[in-house]
Order: sequence, then C-alpha cells, then structure tokens
Amino acid sequence: MDFLSRRARAIVPYVAGEQPGDRRYVKLNTNENPYPPSPRALAAYQNYDFSSLKLYPPLAMGELRAAIAAAEGVEPENIFCGNGSDEVLALCFPAFFDEGGAGAAFADVTYSFYPVFCSFFGVPFTEVPLEEDFTQDLSKLTAAKAQGLLVANPNAPTGIGIPLAEIERFVAANAGRVVILDEAYMPFFGQSAAPLTKKYENLLVVKTFSKGYSLAGMRCGYAVGSRALLAGLERCRDSFNSYPVDRVCQAVCAAAVADAAYYADTTARVVSERARLTRALEGLGFTVLPSCANFLFAKHAARGGQEIYAALRARGVLVRHFQKPRIAAYNRITVGTPAENDALLAALRDFLGA
Repeated sequence: MDFLSRRARAIVPYVAGEQPGDRRYVKLNTNENPYPPSPRALAAYQNYDFSSLKLYPPLAMGELRAAIAAAEGVEPENIFCGNGSDEVLALCFPAFFDEGGAGAAFADVTYSFYPVFCSFFGVPFTEVPLEEDFTQDLSKLTAAKAQGLLVANPNAPTGIGIPLAEIERFVAANAGRVVILDEAYMPFFGQSAAPLTKKYENLLVVKTFSKGYSLAGMRCGYAVGSRALLAGLERCRDSFNSYPVDRVCQAVCAAAVADAAYYADTTARVVSERARLTRALEGLGFTVLPSCANFLFAKHAARGGQEIYAALRARGVLVRHFQKPRIAAYNRITVGTPAENDALLAALRDFLGA
C-alpha cells in the first residue's frame, strides 16, 4: 500500500552535492569555504553555557538580528533569520506566491532548488533562458508574466555577477512585484543590494552564513527587507516552526558577524586563489566563465564534463557535475586552499597527460 500523498509521490527533490564516505577526498563540490570560522565564532562556541540548552532558543533572535543589522546598515526589524538560506528561500514561496497564481520567474540555469520549491508549494514558474554566454538579460526577466522574480547574484552554478547599478534598475522597474535576490555568494563579489532595501519596499535580499562566514555546518541564513515583506515570512515560518535557529547557532553567528576583519582576509584569499586557479585551468585547455563567487564553472576543449568529473573522482578530487543539456559540458569547481587547488590541478594534469 502506498501511504504517500500525491504531492510526495510526484515531487522531484533537490539533489545536494555528494558526501561520499568511501575514502578521503579533496572536496571541491559543495562550495564550502576552505578556511575555518573566525576566532570569535569559535570562542563563542567553546565558551557557550550549554546548560541553557534545556530552554527553547530566543524567539526574537535579538542578539543575532542586531549584529546582522549593524553589518548590513539596517534596523534589526528589517532582519529575518532562518535555518539556512534554503529555509528562508523556501518560506518566500508560500509568503509571496499564490498556489496556482501568476507564479515565479527565474533563469533557466540557476540554483536548482527554485523549481523544487515551486513544485512543492504548487507555484507555477517560468524559466527565462540566460544568454549564450550565460549572462542574464534582466529586461527579459522583467517581461515575464509572473507574480515575483528571483535572481541569484552571483549566479549559481555559473558564478557570473550582475553589477549593483544594473540590479537597482531592475528592482525599480518591478516596483509592483516582489524581487528576491539570492546573495549566497555575495561576499566574494562585494556588490550587495541589501542597502537598497531601505529604498525599495519590494526588494528582499537573502544571505547565508554558509559561504563567506565558513559556517555551513551551523545552518543559518537571513533576509534583509521591508517590514511588509518580513511579516509575510514570519507568518509562514510560524506555521511550520517558530524556533528554527538554535541557541548555539545564534551565539556563534552573532560573534562571526562581529569579526569583519578576519573574514575580509579569508575572502581575499579565496578571491586570489580564484584568479590563480582560473589561469591554471585555462592553461590546461579549459574555458572558465568569469566568476564572482567562490567557485569556477569550466569546460574542457576536448573532454566532456562527465568524463572530467569521473576522472577527478577516481583520483580523489570531488567537483560538481550537472546533467542538464545547456551545461553538461561544464563542471563546477569550488575554490579551495592553495594545497587543495594544487591537488586538483595535479589530478587534471595526470588525466590529461599535461
């Protein structure tokens, strides 16, 4: 007997990057930050009063929201926190899109969780093709008949960023509907639209602690936006789980936000390695899209994407390959430490005979 609902039977879930346990890999497939969390974040964890775990976490998340607000230049009331940016993004769909309504619009090559969220919540969606060079013409997204629009900036998996001035024109052109900017990789680009939320009530900017803050294991994300938008997120959150961010996570993330100098240094290291790795891959016959993120999207002139992926995996290096028509020739490669990147390059040279 099948006990599943029709929705559970029909849904095609998001597939996360593999986490194999058969051997030790150089793990460049899930875009984690290669550097550890800041000393302040680690101290907050080590000095935490774990006896307080008998209590539910603070519902208002006041300390964390205040720390984020100070960093983003907004008020705490303009910050919404959740269990990773994926949860925040998921709550956007019931909050801003009607089931069976005009739907959402986003790029055809972008974060693959967006269509999964739409399917789960019964929201129709339109995929607007990226240009041949994988840039995004935002005017084409504006032309979509949709209730709201989503843009990942920098985009995933391409890594291409859209300048802030262009983003502001796009937000202003869509004043009558919600614009959701997924800025998961913004620390490596540095052109956040979060300050624009004070000017545009229709703009919601979603961020994460997983990438720039090296806290993927803590599972915390947040949104910056107007009270009108955040009220919708709060109503939907409290219909699922009023306590999505645990006590330890709140304390650690608040401490991380306060250690801006440390993260400026680790981000600069990633950006420097991104440039070095790009040059090295090009020297091995790869075409590499211009990345503003902590990963590269690359294809080889003579070898297929699946072939490259399998060869690297056999040599103990994990990258991400997507079996989708437009991007099957490419692999997404996280920028690691210099040693990790050297291991990747050595494995490629061995496979390619270079």
